[in-house]
Amino acid sequence: MSRERRNKPEPVQTHALEVDDVAKNYGDAPALNPLSLTVEHGERIALIGHNGSGKTTLMRIAAGLLEPSQGSVKIAGHGAGSLYARAALSFIADNPTFYDDLSLWEHLEYIARLHGVDDWEQTAADLLGHLGLYERADDMPNRFSRGLKQKSAIALGFIRPFEVLCVDEPFVGLDASGKEALLDLLADASENGATVVVATHELSFVHTVSRVVALRDGALVYDGTTQGIDVDRLVRTEDPAGEHDGEAH
Repeated sequence: MSRERRNKPEPVQTHALEVDDVAKNYGDAPALNPLSLTVEHGERIALIGHNGSGKTTLMRIAAGLLEPSQGSVKIAGHGAGSLYARAALSFIADNPTFYDDLSLWEHLEYIARLHGVDDWEQTAADLLGHLGLYERADDMPNRFSRGLKQKSAIALGFIRPFEVLCVDEPFVGLDASGKEALLDLLADASENGATVVVATHELSFVHTVSRVVALRDGALVYDGTTQGIDVDRLVRTEDPAGEHDGEAH
């Protein structure tokens, strides 16, 4: 599904995503140990790790939804959570929530207009058709099944312009056609020059990236290319130390 993204914020000459010595604690319990990494404009990255590894925490900090205990995150040179960063980054959460009194179509209109997209209707119709949701446009997404909620969140993430796309476990709950539709949308985003970071164990996506970042127990344990590594084993174990040519931590 090829489409042109409009009203995209103009990038500055810096990293698309810069994580500088970021850590997050909940009381005395560390959720994310100090870590640093940079992501360049146009990169396509798989972020992997078991439940509790820190993936969601890192994503939410980057999206400006969670304050780090230390360190900072910048989106195209602007602090996470700033007006520019919120305009530049689209975040699709793993457990989406919706307004009780808005239909799916009204959600799409709200998000599109919030981000300055006036001619949104055709894009919305295309997204709903691609995701198999066109017949559900007037229904309330807060009453949908897990899979339909995930598809709805994907549509909302793509209705708006973005420079950086962060997606947290988007394949969970999707049927085969939904997974294929999402892979198409992610490919289109990359082709349009967006930076794409996806937290996932979905091998059909991981095999399309050139860089894998792995977390374990809140720590960065691998950040490297997929060249010459057993991607399937890396996804299953997140234990690349001593096994691969990339940078193990």
